[in-house]
Amino acid sequence: MTERILFPAAAIAARLDELAAELTAFYTGKPLTVLAILNGSLVFAADLLRRIPLPLRLECLNVASYHGGLESSGVVTFQQNNLPDLDGRHVLILDDILDTGRTLHAVKCRLFKETHPLDVRVAVLLKKRKERAEPLEADYAGFEIGDEFVIGYGLDYDGRYRNLPEVRVLEP
Repeated sequence: MTERILFPAAAIAARLDELAAELTAFYTGKPLTVLAILNGSLVFAADLLRRIPLPLRLECLNVASYHGGLESSGVVTFQQNNLPDLDGRHVLILDDILDTGRTLHAVKCRLFKETHPLDVRVAVLLKKRKERAEPLEADYAGFEIGDEFVIGYGLDYDGRYRNLPEVRVLEP
């Protein structure tokens, strides 16, 4: 397999500066909890949150839907039983990519079923231009991409390539 660079590290850093400014403006003065979806959003969340100068809480939720394949399996698996206490908080869900929408839809449904947040918004590094299996859109997106399989900057193929500093398209 070969990879071509879709977004170099410098372009990602510049876009994160812009996103951080938007998020800081929106969440200033609000009780914010960031809910990072693991493992994919780890790099994105770390780099983005260091750019947001607000007193926020960070929680993580381990969720999987690809299970080692090139496409979403259609099955969303929660790796933990309990959600963090989000009652009375503004919640910003961070994820690496919005593809089918299944993972983020499952997370949002579970949040509203089990907790009482003031508001829930979604920020993703990448948003695919495609029809979604679930009716969900991101409130904030770093970049829009075609329907390609991407790796790097937290995104993986079978657990590998998350450590690449840029986003690449994985090509056979």
